[in-house]
Parts: sequence; structure tokens; C-alpha cells
Amino acid sequence: MELTDSVRGAIRNTLGDALSRSVSRQPQAPALHFQGRDWNYQELDRAANRVAHGLLAAGLEKGDRVAAYGKNSDAYVLLWLACTRAGLIHVPVNYGLVHGELTYICNQSGARALFCDDDLRANVDQVGAHIHVTLIGSLRAAQPDDPSVDILALARNDGDDTPPALDLSDDDVVQILYTSGTTSDPKGAMHTHRSLMAEYTGCLLHLDISESDRALAALPLYHSAQMHVFLMPALLRGALTFLMESPVPDQVLALIEQQRINSFFAAPTVWISLLRHDDFDHRDLSCLRNLYYGASIMPAPIAAELGERLPGGRLFNCYGQSEIAPLATVLAPEEHQDRLASCGRPICTVQTRVVRPGTLEDCKPGEQGEIVHRSPHLMVGYWDKPKETEQAFEGGWFHSGDLAYRDEQGFLYIVDRIKDVVNTGGVLVASRDVEEALYRHGAIAEVAVIGVPHEKWIESIAAVVVLKQGQHADARDLIEHARAHLAPFKVPKAVFFVDGLPKNTAGKLLKRELRDRFGAAK
Repeated sequence: MELTDSVRGAIRNTLGDALSRSVSRQPQAPALHFQGRDWNYQELDRAANRVAHGLLAAGLEKGDRVAAYGKNSDAYVLLWLACTRAGLIHVPVNYGLVHGELTYICNQSGARALFCDDDLRANVDQVGAHIHVTLIGSLRAAQPDDPSVDILALARNDGDDTPPALDLSDDDVVQILYTSGTTSDPKGAMHTHRSLMAEYTGCLLHLDISESDRALAALPLYHSAQMHVFLMPALLRGALTFLMESPVPDQVLALIEQQRINSFFAAPTVWISLLRHDDFDHRDLSCLRNLYYGASIMPAPIAAELGERLPGGRLFNCYGQSEIAPLATVLAPEEHQDRLASCGRPICTVQTRVVRPGTLEDCKPGEQGEIVHRSPHLMVGYWDKPKETEQAFEGGWFHSGDLAYRDEQGFLYIVDRIKDVVNTGGVLVASRDVEEALYRHGAIAEVAVIGVPHEKWIESIAAVVVLKQGQHADARDLIEHARAHLAPFKVPKAVFFVDGLPKNTAGKLLKRELRDRFGAAK
């Protein structure tokens, strides 16, 4: 049956439509706070529309890619919301990238415009001759050179504050999320309004997001978890989000106490930095109710410590990846007691299996294999990479690259990224198993286990360790500790002590840098 334009308009479900519904429910409710600036839902909505009109007036057209290169800010949020209204494709860029990596994403995506923070403009100028954007604008400028392409200036002008009259579809691509590119060039996962809306539905059903929440968003918004598991579902639910530029531990802990934050998400490395900070036990954090973690594997001893030190909190383990927008499974608070090492079960909008690598044969409970997914919130492909897209969806399932097993009740346990498994003497060892054992040592603040080249064993297991302040341990102590908890072939052959582990701006551990640094060590 052919639908009329009137029917299509009435049933359309773009992200802009979804925000409009939230605004109509409570237009005067507070929506977003950033560095002294407050936006209620109506103000945020109208400002996003003004920015959308400004982008179109600057010459951008439906389908153009718009790169966003900045730290967290209300302007960053407004640019994203404006793209959803203007039919533009938002391309978030890790603000830690420079030179070749910045150039690659701008050019591979075919970005026509790039908006950046003032303090990142020098990085853009350095690669200006090598990128093909035709419009460079500002996200946060104290005194913008050109207010017509400054996001906050556009948001505050007296222009049209109604949604642009465009023919948008739920199936239009609205964002390209680039993978971290740990083993090859980053790939751009294309998400539509439809895929993100399906994911938000799953988040709202499984993460207990409420309109009474006072949520803190401190992880980077270029990262899919902070933007699409927490900020956007919170806006669609009618909650208030306090936005921070970055997760500086003392600032995070102070804001939680001062603003009575009850909802907070962080990567495991960020939770560890908070637990190890002197202020953790001196701040009143009793307001925290929902404690979310994800983006990488959380060591079970750290999850247990978090639960013990914040007994009034409810732990949620969120697992997924950018290609699935990104939430795939959740371990709910009531499931934590006996399953701290599990990432939970698939949410209701995701079907997940564990299969033997290279096949689509189901693994038996307890047997390790690759996680594969089917879901309406999967990407529709990698931008301009048809071969990689075909490989990722081989057999009609999305192949995650994560090694896991399932128990009899259907709970998933992530063993490792397949690329992080250590092949020592032909035996595959999950780095997570070794890390879990070492975290039981009282002197260890952080640890990362990697494989380093070995003439006889192909790879040998090495542990890179950060000690707690005031604690002491030597390599022999830690190896003996590991020997008491692990099979002999899993015991590290070497221990390297460092002041800190390399992480990206989203708090994700960069093991590739450790492999490069210690790969020649024996």
C-alpha cells in the first residue's frame, strides 16, 4: 500500500521527532547543564532548530557529513541535535586525534564541514591543506571570528526556531561512528535514525532511566556509550543531565556530592581512578543510585569493591560496541551477586549467539566462541567499505570480534577481544583471566596483561602494573601471587612497572601501545 505524504509525516520517527515528543511532555523542565549554562527542554529544542537553519544557510545540504572535533559541551550537543533536524550526517572525532588520524577520518568520511573547539583549532590548521572540508566552524569560541558558523552564536540568534521543512526518513543515515582502529585504519559504522531509536528503546527498558534522574555525563560524547546509551535516552525520558568536559576524578566526585547526582556511567579505568582518589571516602556519595560501567571489561574484583564502597548503589554492566549503537547486553543489579564476571544477557532488542570462530555453529554452554548479533540497532554498514561490511555480516549475523562463553542460564562472559588473546606455546590465554588474578593482590592499582614476542613460545605473558600509592611489590611477589591462582601456563613471565597505563580520551586502555613499548622485552 502506498502511503500518502500526510501519513508518512504523522508516523515518521526520526531523532528530531523523538526529541519533539519529549519536549512537548515537559517543555519547562531542566534538560542540560554545562559550566553555568542551563537549558530547559524547550530552550534546547528551539536552539537546535536555529543551529539547523544556520547550517543549511551556510550551504550544507541533506546528506553532507559534518565532523565534530571537540570536548564535551552544550555546543557539542546542539550541533548533534541540529544535524538530526537538518538531514546532515554527524561524524564525531576523538579530540585526542591529530595529524594523520584526524586527516584520515575527515577525508574517509568525505566531511564537508568541521566544527572544533578553539583550543583544538591549531590541530585543524596543521592539516588544513590535506583535508577536503569546505567549511570550518567553531563549537566554543570566546569571540567567534564568524558568528554565522559558531554553534553557540547560532543557538542564541533570533532566527527561525522551528524544525527545517525537509523530507527526512527514519532510514536516513544520521551518524558515522568510527571504530578505535587498534589493528587497522578506523572504520565508520553508519547508523540511521531507525537504528539509534531502536537502541534507545532498549536502553530505556533495561537501564532504569527515569525523568527524575540527575545524571552526570563526564565521558566523551564522541564515544557512542556516553552519547547513545545515556545522554540521548535521558533526553528522551525527560531527565536532567549535568555535562562535564572530561572525567577529572576530583571534579567528578565534587559534582556528584554538590549536585546530588544519582546516575553515573564510567569506563572501568575511570571507576578505578575514582576508587583510588583520596576524595572518594571524604565526599558524600550516598546520592548515587545507578552505577553504570562498560566500554571495556571490568575486572570482577573492581566491580566487587565498587559495590562494597557504594552499598546504596545499583550496579549495571553494559556491554556492546559502536556497530550496535552500542548496547547489546546488560547485567542488571539483582544479577550481580553471583555473576560479577558476566556482562549479562542480551537486551530485548538484540539476539545474540556464541559461535565457533569461522563458522556459525553454536557453542555449547561453557565453550568459548565469537559473539554474533542480530538487531534493529545494528549499523547498516561501514562507510565506503563494502568488503569489510560483507565480512562483518557474513552469514546474516554481525561478527563482534569478541571471545566469550555462555552459561546454562544464557548469561554471557566476555573472555577477551580475539586480538588480545595471548598465544603462548600454541595455547590461547585470555589476558582477562590473568588480570583478574593479579587484581586480587592488595598492592595493585591497575594492571594490563599483554603478549610479547618469544622465540620459543611465540608469545609470552607479561603484566604491566601500576601500584597503589604507598604500596610496594616486586616482580617476584606478583609472579608468585599469580602462581597461586592460575594454571602454570597462565603465569606471567615478566612484570613491568609503570606510573600509569595509556588510555584514550574515553578511558579505554590502549594495549597496542603497551605491546609496542614492551614487545622487545623478554
